[in-house]
Amino acid sequence: MLRVLAPALGLAIALAGCGASGDTADAPSGSGSAVGDRSVGRSADRVEPLKTVPKPRLPVTVTSADGRKVTVRSVDRIVPLTGSLSEIVFTLGLGRNVVARDITTTFQQAKRLPVVTRAHDVSAESVLSLKPDLVLADTSTGPAEAIAQIRDTGIPLVVVEPAKELPDTGPRIEEVASALGVPGAGKALRERTDRRIAAAGKGVPAPEGGKTPRVAFLYLRGSASVYLLGGRDSGARSLLEAAGAVDAGSESGLTKSFTPLTSEALAAAAPDAILVMTKGLASVGGIDGLLKIPGVAQTPAGRDRRIVSVDDGVLLNYGPRTDQVLRTLVRRLHGTAG
Repeated sequence: MLRVLAPALGLAIALAGCGASGDTADAPSGSGSAVGDRSVGRSADRVEPLKTVPKPRLPVTVTSADGRKVTVRSVDRIVPLTGSLSEIVFTLGLGRNVVARDITTTFQQAKRLPVVTRAHDVSAESVLSLKPDLVLADTSTGPAEAIAQIRDTGIPLVVVEPAKELPDTGPRIEEVASALGVPGAGKALRERTDRRIAAAGKGVPAPEGGKTPRVAFLYLRGSASVYLLGGRDSGARSLLEAAGAVDAGSESGLTKSFTPLTSEALAAAAPDAILVMTKGLASVGGIDGLLKIPGVAQTPAGRDRRIVSVDDGVLLNYGPRTDQVLRTLVRRLHGTAG
């Protein structure tokens, strides 16, 4: 499983389905607590397609991220191999054409689709059995043997770069739209997404007392005793900065994507708040369980029980629902309304 630690965003998205299932623990009483917002979890269960269903103009030839020229002649049967790609396809209005999903695709409109991954590995046999016209993957999708097996059958397979920060969101949407033959819808969705993200960012207040909150992004998988602290390339830095916070892992000098969580690393990061995925928090037993991990209770975030959890399926997708994530962070980190 840990082979997907690179690239960093690939980890964050691919691991979104990891961890025990279940709702986030209820927020403890008292000021300073900031556990995941249940209303955000509910809204994250659905995507919001464009109002006008686009009509694909095909065939179209695009350049895949692996340098290959790929000609797409039909998008009647689409298999996106990451949750973020599925989200874009559905939001563009072509969800009716999607015939399968990977384990990280958790939003409501896709839940009844067959899963074509085992853990986080693509099953080429499962994909091929559905006779897709187009397969979408990104550079973190694997194993490489499965991708090669799909491509060798002649099925068009387009690889796109994962989004690693907020500015990547729009170009990624348009890249997927181009492969689907709906560039106009891609432009419209990019404009809508950019507008909503900008509006969410306007809610960031001036730092209280001139102090910008330090936030550590932790990846937790209690069932496997995996506890990691996000660093410079974890994928969280851009989002935290947009929310008016400092990425504590990066600021403390962590240059890797993720580093094993230690008391020393936490002490150096000294976070005022901790950001986690909802299922990750549940997998360690909620806030009380998280505080039992060595070093967590001794941080300012641990002492204040200031833990922010966001739905796994949207936290680092950098896609059409990223504005929801940004609003949640602003509200939880700064205590603002809305």
